[in-house]
Amino acid sequence: MASYKEPSFKDRAALSAQAKQAALEKLKAKPPVDPAVVAERAAARAAKEAAEAQKRAEKKAAIEQAKLDKIAKAEAARLEAEQAAARSQMTEAEKKAARDARYAARKARK
Repeated sequence: MASYKEPSFKDRAALSAQAKQAALEKLKAKPPVDPAVVAERAAARAAKEAAEAQKRAEKKAAIEQAKLDKIAKAEAARLEAEQAAARSQMTEAEKKAARDARYAARKARK
């Protein structure tokens, strides 16, 4: 069996030149890009970006609307609590009338 032969500098340079030449030939063999295809791709990309921007704007608007709804709901709850507190504070005359009504109902049962 033959032992490994270390490639010389000339061998390495020749292999490198061959690889470069092969890559260049492959690039030259590639068909030219059709301008219509490029324009179509650009239009598709622009449409996609516009759709994504629209989606982001809708999402942002939905978040803002949710915040406003939450604030309105909290305000309504606060007003309801204030009204309930105001209703629960009966005047002295109302308290006396309710007490008298209970007393009269108890007397009527006996």
